[in-house]
Amino acid sequence: MRPAARRSVPALLVSLCALVVAALLAAPGALAAPRRSQQGTEGQATPTEQSPTGQRTSVPCPNHDRPPAPVDTSEEPKPGQRSPEPLPIPEEPVGGTRMGECGLVVPSGADAPPAGDVTAASWVLSDLDTGDVIAAKDPHTRERPASLIKALLAVVVIRNLDLDEQVVGTQEDAEQEGTRIGLGPGGEYTVRQLLFSLVMRSGNDAAHALAVKLGGVDEALEKMNALARELGALDTRAATPSGLDGPGMSTSAYDLSLVFRAAMKHREFAEAVATKSIDFPGYPGKAGFKVYNDNKLLGTYEGFLGGKTGFTDDARHTYLGAAERDGHRLAVVVLRGELNPAPVATQAAKLLDYGFALKADRAAPVGKLVDKAPDAQPKPEGGLETETTDAATADGTTAIGPTADADRSAFGSYGVPLVAAAGVGLLVALVMWLRKKRAKAARAARMAAQG
Repeated sequence: MRPAARRSVPALLVSLCALVVAALLAAPGALAAPRRSQQGTEGQATPTEQSPTGQRTSVPCPNHDRPPAPVDTSEEPKPGQRSPEPLPIPEEPVGGTRMGECGLVVPSGADAPPAGDVTAASWVLSDLDTGDVIAAKDPHTRERPASLIKALLAVVVIRNLDLDEQVVGTQEDAEQEGTRIGLGPGGEYTVRQLLFSLVMRSGNDAAHALAVKLGGVDEALEKMNALARELGALDTRAATPSGLDGPGMSTSAYDLSLVFRAAMKHREFAEAVATKSIDFPGYPGKAGFKVYNDNKLLGTYEGFLGGKTGFTDDARHTYLGAAERDGHRLAVVVLRGELNPAPVATQAAKLLDYGFALKADRAAPVGKLVDKAPDAQPKPEGGLETETTDAATADGTTAIGPTADADRSAFGSYGVPLVAAAGVGLLVALVMWLRKKRAKAARAARMAAQG
């Protein structure tokens, strides 16, 4: 039995050493894990601010679960129906920890964009090719999309319809509220012509005709919302195909960045947003005419690839667009903007300038545009690098990152030294025990030889 017992000692020593090493390795890994923003009562990340006493307190993000209150009756449900509940808030911010922050989210050490140039409530700058989020302001704050939701409809159309298929206009198409291209009853159009006019001139009549072609307005909305979930746009609920305000309408600058990136992967959409004008058919009693692109940056901003405009009383001014310089294709989404001090297209141009400057400086990204819903994609081993830094907000105040508690490892503030000390003590005890056993065995062997 003794020889077997002696052979087990080295094995026991190796096993215990392995346990100690594993514990030591686990501690730094925990320290290197991505930081999590503080969570509000409903799961949305909240920033912290410093009180007069020097303590940091949580400040709820604005509109973390629903857009601001409407200014008119456009979102009132039909008689006998109830307004939809707000969409659930994901437990972890889609796109990385910093995407759950409020206020400005900029790379470590980077200057904030000039506060006087960009006054929109929410925006996101991203790289169309890599999916990196370059900088943002309130990326997951819930807003209304206005006509930017037409980008989501456009992807559904491209996926589901033959672009050469014919569509016959109806009186209902012609009577749609808001911006119209000029569809008329009896007019014959291709899906391609309707798609181009949808994104070039934001035609609500074209949106309705395409929705009917998809199987009806309800069916089109179901397809649009299913696509939003597929992409990981979990703040988004389309209530109308056109972007007119309706019960439960919701999105975020982060979500529309996902949608825009997905749309730009389709040649038909990229061609449509970059087209300045097309010939459009008439209908009985009206001759054909030209449809012009209403995007002010097309042809005026260096490297501009195209984009989309939007406006409703509740959503205010919204905008998305992309440009290419020095091999980088950057996109911008701007929500709830006003025309003061400058139109939202001008604000978007300022943000694109800022984004290209950050790219030139090789600034680290602050987040990532996911390729599909978070529960359908593999989780990276180390997580996304989401270093939190203090950054000046648009009103000149400072958004303070997570407190020191966020920097502690799973072992606590003193966990690593304690684990190391315990491991050393264990090893010393084992060595002493092994030496004692060997000395005892040697004495026994000498006594046996003398006997």
